[in-house]
Amino acid sequence: MVVGFAPGGGTDLMARKLLPFVQKRLGPKAQFVVVNKPGAAGEIANAHVKQAKADGYTLAVINVPGFLYVPMIKKSQYEPQDFTLIARVVDDPTLIVTRADSPVASFAGLLAAMRQQPGALSFGHNGVGTNGELALQLLKREAKVDVNAIPYKGTAAQKTDVLGGHLSFGLVSAGEVPELHGNGSGQLKALVQFGETRSSALPGVPTATEMGTKVTMSSERGFAAPKGVPAAIVKRLDVAIAESLRDPEFIAAASSDAPVLAYLGGEQWQQSLEKNKVALRALANAQPKE
Repeated sequence: MVVGFAPGGGTDLMARKLLPFVQKRLGPKAQFVVVNKPGAAGEIANAHVKQAKADGYTLAVINVPGFLYVPMIKKSQYEPQDFTLIARVVDDPTLIVTRADSPVASFAGLLAAMRQQPGALSFGHNGVGTNGELALQLLKREAKVDVNAIPYKGTAAQKTDVLGGHLSFGLVSAGEVPELHGNGSGQLKALVQFGETRSSALPGVPTATEMGTKVTMSSERGFAAPKGVPAAIVKRLDVAIAESLRDPEFIAAASSDAPVLAYLGGEQWQQSLEKNKVALRALANAQPKE
């Protein structure tokens, strides 16, 4: 199972929590090994899986929007049609986080600081085409602000630099900061979330839209196979994933992820992504094609 982001981030953690339960349902001969190939917003990992033999033994953990967006803005090593979607597992809203002791205490305060110091405040994201980077693009356009955007290979490194005072703000997903769920507290605080509505994980954190800035962006994570994998194998994997998500033992082990779990079968997910492509294409058309 190939993950396009560094260990410790939301995409990686989701796979590592769920796969033992999927493996159990596939029988004693099934064994998943998670391989991290971070960089280029998942392109390196996706290209690796695309080139693999279509036998079901090499699979991808994909992250939307990057999976769709990267091929829109550059000559990519893969195209979305090179894959068959197996199942979506997570729909995870994007957040802006900062240190708990930061003087910036709200989204309104953040916008004011960005306007007072154009281009000076540093914002981390996990690479071009990731939900954080695209949320930042949308925020800059909608709020008419400028920032110093810094790409990272994963959320864990972002959080480390925010806590260390080397990065002012990080763009992460709600599932990656479980310590803040349910109005919890920690060394970080969330200023805003970019879901269409407030996530049940973070009921006390306002959405950008309700604060008057129309920006929505989430991270959808799930599994895909190289095109050509037999439909029977894809279906067997899909069923095992769906059953695992309902397993009481998994639910207990992944209790912090419960608010962002959002299963869709592969065909349903494909239909859903067709809608995403329209909004992403508008952003891509504003970028120079590499």
